[in-house]
Amino acid sequence: MHSPPRGVVYAIYYTALAAIAVPVNIVAIVILSRGGCGLSRCITRYLVSMAVTDLLVIITAVILNRIPGIYFPGSFLSITPVCSLSTALINASRDSSVWLTVAFTFDRFVAICCHTLNTKYCTDKTAAFVVGTICALGCLTNIPWYFIHEPIVIIDNVPWYCRLKEIRYTSPVWRTFDWFDRILTPCLPFVLIILLNAVTVRHILAASRARSRLRARNTGENQSDPEMESRRKSIVLLFAISGSFILLWMMYVAQFLFERFANDYKINGFSDPKFIFRECANMFQLLSCCTNTFIYSVTQSKFREQLKKMLQYPLALIDKIVK
Repeated sequence: MHSPPRGVVYAIYYTALAAIAVPVNIVAIVILSRGGCGLSRCITRYLVSMAVTDLLVIITAVILNRIPGIYFPGSFLSITPVCSLSTALINASRDSSVWLTVAFTFDRFVAICCHTLNTKYCTDKTAAFVVGTICALGCLTNIPWYFIHEPIVIIDNVPWYCRLKEIRYTSPVWRTFDWFDRILTPCLPFVLIILLNAVTVRHILAASRARSRLRARNTGENQSDPEMESRRKSIVLLFAISGSFILLWMMYVAQFLFERFANDYKINGFSDPKFIFRECANMFQLLSCCTNTFIYSVTQSKFREQLKKMLQYPLALIDKIVK
């Protein structure tokens, strides 16, 4: 994340991503915080926190890292302590975003599959504690990234730009930290999300068949089931969010595994296929920070209603002023 690429494609992509991701995440935060989407306070807290951390990823990784590196190379953001701090903040916000997705998936798993634990765990208070813990750990575990960089050049006693220290590749401690960091995000979340969703699907299918048989026996005919319909909407939201995460992070995981098992970290310029592969992985990974709002718009009718009201409000205000 600390070495922005050069080229028209990258310039257009990251500019467009920032222009889209910032407003859509702000819109999601505002709409969800107002609580008019028919979602529980527990779910709302997770979704709002996910939107906030996604917004922080865009600000730190795109607006303060990628775009300045492309359009304004040599700005104060390129001073070594600043770009070292930028790298640590990028990783902290990214990790928090990823693990909040895991936490939301686990919350829905408990709500659907663990009825005895549901009332105790799926509460606003628990959600607030989980969100706070994840964000705090996300910051603490990424502090080492600040200390692993060194300047490329020193001009008038000012260190400029960042590159990884050679010890990053030779020290067992740093190599262990790097493996731990990448396994923690996103390899372990991948496994957890897939496993939790698989168990959840199995439970839903079994419960749906049993409930359908019971209702058919009691009523003699198949009728609409409000509870199953509500559960279906919740599952669509869950699977859309977790599925989007898996698809957009898949290349990032593949790139990490390729680098580590091939033990080939050397990149010869921006045209090197390894660099293009790595940058494409980063581009897809960052794209995941603006997809949730679109998912809410497609899967949640009340969210669409709130969005329409928000978009119509400025027009109504202008019309009122003109009249």
